[in-house]
Amino acid sequence: MQDINFLFLIFAFIFGSIIGSFLNVLIYRLPLPREEKRSIFNPPYSICPNCEARIKAYDNIPILSYFLLKGRCRNCKSKISLQYPIVEILTGFASVLAYLKVSKYLFINNQINKMTLIDYFFIFSFLALMIALSFIDLEHKIIPNEINVIGFLLGIIYTYFRPDMTLLDALAGSIVGGGLLFAIAFFYEKVKNIDALGMGDVKLLVFIGSFVGVFGAIFTIFIGSLLALIVAFAGYAVNSNKNIREYEIAFGPYLAIAGSIYILIGDKIKAFYFGGL
Repeated sequence: MQDINFLFLIFAFIFGSIIGSFLNVLIYRLPLPREEKRSIFNPPYSICPNCEARIKAYDNIPILSYFLLKGRCRNCKSKISLQYPIVEILTGFASVLAYLKVSKYLFINNQINKMTLIDYFFIFSFLALMIALSFIDLEHKIIPNEINVIGFLLGIIYTYFRPDMTLLDALAGSIVGGGLLFAIAFFYEKVKNIDALGMGDVKLLVFIGSFVGVFGAIFTIFIGSLLALIVAFAGYAVNSNKNIREYEIAFGPYLAIAGSIYILIGDKIKAFYFGGL
């Protein structure tokens, strides 16, 4: 059984890195200006962002191709962003983590449990979308509506298969998560006259809330805010000549990290919190 689990881990990483290669296409094409925007599936192949030459299949092997090509396009020799292998590696590990989350119930009576595969699909989809939106937000300071809408719909559909959350729980998580963040954004804009949050962050909490429920949404806001504050103060410590209020950070990645933590170990966090009361 250990040999089988090891093989599944290897397969999970390879599968995740392949999906990561697709995420790189998503990350590049979704934020393009409307007049330049390409469909995610059109052209139906990867291209060099610099010379737009088609990338051959043998140059598009996740992770490996970047190092074999020494980080340069075969056609125009321009540098390929390190983001590409990083996204593929992160997505590979996300797939492994999703597998580890459900692997305990993968086999029942020596048969593969189909429900476990469904759990893996939704958990990995959540993590993959978190990776995509984080890199987009870091680069462009936006979170595309397409990602938030797809994520929310996946969260709602997932309630049909999972025993630990009902449709009402998912909707409540979306309403409370999105509502709380909207209230915070409204307060800072109207009372403090600070444009602290974008509506993309609010919509992201609607998406995350549909997967994690009310408690998970509150956890995501709290931990995400804490992580963002730590990074902001660290940046201020490095460059104290700049007013800390002038630091502009993308909030989406921190919400994504917090939401990912909860989707993976939320049951333990919830048990610890309520068990300690």
